[in-house]
Amino acid sequence: MEIEGKIIAVIPAREGVSARTGTQWKSQDYVIETHDQYPRRCCFNVFGSDKIQLFNIQVGEELRVSFDIDAHEYQGRWFNSVRAWKVERIDANAAAQAPVPPMPFDEPAPAPAPSAQPAAPTAAAAPAQEAAPFPPQQEGGSEDDLPF
Repeated sequence: MEIEGKIIAVIPAREGVSARTGTQWKSQDYVIETHDQYPRRCCFNVFGSDKIQLFNIQVGEELRVSFDIDAHEYQGRWFNSVRAWKVERIDANAAAQAPVPPMPFDEPAPAPAPSAQPAAPTAAAAPAQEAAPFPPQQEGGSEDDLPF
């Protein structure tokens, strides 16, 4: 999975020694915030001092983070882990210049293009004609469109 956004927090690294293997480990968490209409935040983890140094993630950077989601059980409770395996820097200038799609009610919808042939009435259109708020104008009636 992927998420794009701005790093808003860098949590201090944790380190220790594995009880099983006796090897040292290091892990660091980061919080990223998306640029959606309703921004979302996601805390992800980078495991291993080599990857922490390679990614070198700083607060304020625009990133695209590829990650895996997994869950584990500890003492009868379940916890999610969001572990990053790839981090790409996004050019902030290119993102700022990218066209933003219009919001649904910002602009009126374009009028449909006229077709060469009139559309054939469908069965669904017939009830809509019967339910018109004003009766159709009769021959010899007045020229205005008022119903009275």
